[in-house]
Amino acid sequence: MSIAPEAMTPLRARVLHRIRSRPTVRGAAILLGILVALAVLAPVIAPQNPHDLASLSVMDNRLAPGAQGMSGTTYWLGTDAQGRDMLSAIFYGLRTSLMVGLSATLGALLVGVAAGLVAAQFGGVVDTVIMRFVDFMLGFPSILVALVLLASIGRGVDKVIIAIVLVQWAQYARLMRASALVERRKEYIEAAVNFGLPTLYIMRAHLLPNAIGSVLVVASISIAGAITLEATLSFLGVGVPVTQPSLGLLIANGFEFLLSGEYWIAVFPGIALVLLIMSLNLVGDRLRRSLNVRS
Repeated sequence: MSIAPEAMTPLRARVLHRIRSRPTVRGAAILLGILVALAVLAPVIAPQNPHDLASLSVMDNRLAPGAQGMSGTTYWLGTDAQGRDMLSAIFYGLRTSLMVGLSATLGALLVGVAAGLVAAQFGGVVDTVIMRFVDFMLGFPSILVALVLLASIGRGVDKVIIAIVLVQWAQYARLMRASALVERRKEYIEAAVNFGLPTLYIMRAHLLPNAIGSVLVVASISIAGAITLEATLSFLGVGVPVTQPSLGLLIANGFEFLLSGEYWIAVFPGIALVLLIMSLNLVGDRLRRSLNVRS
């Protein structure tokens, strides 16, 4: 009986093969790579630093795409009400949105995995208390909880990250607990307990590596959710400060000019946000399917 070549392919190679074999996912992966590169290289490739007030000119405010400014600079995507080059602002907005999304997802992942692992390992009262608190957190809309938190602690990139972490950690805790409970019933965990190995060692060396796979897949998809939540909070005026614009804040700044015909101030950042969320979702969903044994 021969073994299928795909069964002998390493996990990483199988994931890459499935991404390359589907044009839509391949295109999304290329687009995501381009957007990430633009965000990382923003200080180098952006024509203007939108955070530097000295580089802005009020005389160049609300210029149409392709127009030239007072200094002769061509603004390919136009300028906003402060005279910022929209192309540069989008590059830096991508940088801020990705930084907030990745940092918040990582923070929520660490908190949720730790809570779920402790609940599964110790059980009893500890498990009940942690899971009831998880149910309490999941019982409220994420945007409502984040709005209340930011209204209490104020605006700022670090505060937005803290708010998203406190909103998202519960879903990772529940998933980690479920995966860890499955692993705890297996023979190798029982053998480790019978040998008298320390509880913390069992959690770190046995439970965590074998139960975290599904949680990491969910985290890869949840990055887009964190970026969307940050954009929504910034659009509502409680997210990142105006001195460090994200895509959501750029859309909010241009929303009031839509009816006056100056569409580019809000539309171009909106397109960038849609492309970023779409590519993250497509790549994350394909990663989930590739790592799913049943598929």
